[in-house]
Amino acid sequence: MRGQVATLRSSRFQQLTMVRRPAVLRSLAPLLFAAVALAACATPVFAHSGGLRSAGRDPVSAPAWLFLLTGGAAVGASFLLASFVTDRSLINAIHGWSRSLAIPARLLRVLGRLVGLLALTSILAVGWVGPVTGVRNLAVLLVWVAWWGGVVALTYLVGNVWPALNPFRTLVDGARWAADRVGVGMLRYPDRLGVWPSVAGLLVLVWVEVTAPLADDPALLATVVAGYGAVTVAGGAAIGRTWFDRVDPVSRLLAAYGRVAPVARTDDGWSLHLPGTRLSDRVTVGLDETAFIVAVLYVTTYDGLVATGPWAAAVERAVGLGAPPIFIYSSSYLVGFGVALGAYLLAARAARRFAVTYCSPATLASRFAPPLLAIAAGYHLAHNILTVLALSPALASVVAAPLAPPQSPPTLVLPNWLQSVEIAAILAGHVLAVWVAHAAAYAVFPDRLQAVRSQYGVTVAMVGFTMLSLWIVSEPYVAPPFLAS
Repeated sequence: MRGQVATLRSSRFQQLTMVRRPAVLRSLAPLLFAAVALAACATPVFAHSGGLRSAGRDPVSAPAWLFLLTGGAAVGASFLLASFVTDRSLINAIHGWSRSLAIPARLLRVLGRLVGLLALTSILAVGWVGPVTGVRNLAVLLVWVAWWGGVVALTYLVGNVWPALNPFRTLVDGARWAADRVGVGMLRYPDRLGVWPSVAGLLVLVWVEVTAPLADDPALLATVVAGYGAVTVAGGAAIGRTWFDRVDPVSRLLAAYGRVAPVARTDDGWSLHLPGTRLSDRVTVGLDETAFIVAVLYVTTYDGLVATGPWAAAVERAVGLGAPPIFIYSSSYLVGFGVALGAYLLAARAARRFAVTYCSPATLASRFAPPLLAIAAGYHLAHNILTVLALSPALASVVAAPLAPPQSPPTLVLPNWLQSVEIAAILAGHVLAVWVAHAAAYAVFPDRLQAVRSQYGVTVAMVGFTMLSLWIVSEPYVAPPFLAS
């Protein structure tokens, strides 16, 4: 009997750890399709509008083929190096390391609320009555430079400070306090909706950002902020903080970025972790959570794609054939998200086939989705750091005199070597994602060979991501054609 059990175990082990060559070849087709489709949708994060994005921006002088191949090889090499780390105790020690931090949370929360309310008031007031020149208007610089360039970067580099800064959350707390005093209860959020509303909200917000001249029209920007705020306050007052946890796309986006950061809020206070290690936490999520993470990466893709020369040439060619510009932008945006999500789920199926596991594709998709946030963070840093540095003197000047007559804003002339920071940020994000995926695989699979094989699809896709994102960074800014200016 023991001999038969041993034989069965040996046979099962061979089935789990050995894949015949024809099966591997058959698996490569969906894997390569997923990699190509995902790579086609991967570009750096949020290329916010005209003059802001082009500030401090020059094409990379190095040969394109050289740094593209170097970047792809770096990610591939990081996968090979991570594969040699097979000691689970070492992986657990790295991802389980933490130190408690003593942070005056209440004081920072009060200061954050005051700063957030002051910033919101300034955006609305100056946006509507201030200078009409975008880069001279305090509202434009506060939103795109201070908030999107600075606060968001602080979120994944240090920790998520948005819950304290969020002025709409402060207004919701005040509205709920008043409602409780008069006996108005909250509505119950339908659990069946999951976080799908935040997926739709993120797609809508980025669509508005791409198609509307928000960085060139301060009054329009203030109107959009006011409209978003009205919806947020009304929704938050109706269902409470569940709105920010499951519906509000901005809060969920920054909470996702906050998982990359080393500082985190815990039940016992605040703690310090190694960057990105919390992305490998075993958290059960559904397709809606996975779709949101893919959407975070995808919206960065589309927003970057529309500001490149090849996109402009393709749109002009399509319009020349009679296609309406709004149809081109809308259809490519929606179809692109469907392709990105479908390709990622296909990559999860490929991971299941390579690993030969009973885990469902949905389970693998949810476990390997969080590492994508490290890639998105690297894109965001690469795509915004030069703009923030170049326009920081303009922000300081406008803060000192927000209603001064329009004039040429001061900008900082950046040395060419700072372009290497963009490349380093992209590579760092991808390498971190490879390691986090490696740690997540070892948390899922009991067999080491299974864990390594499950990462084949993710690694191929990340190599494509790296090369394409580096190419995007090397491209000079081109204004999206046929959009309002």
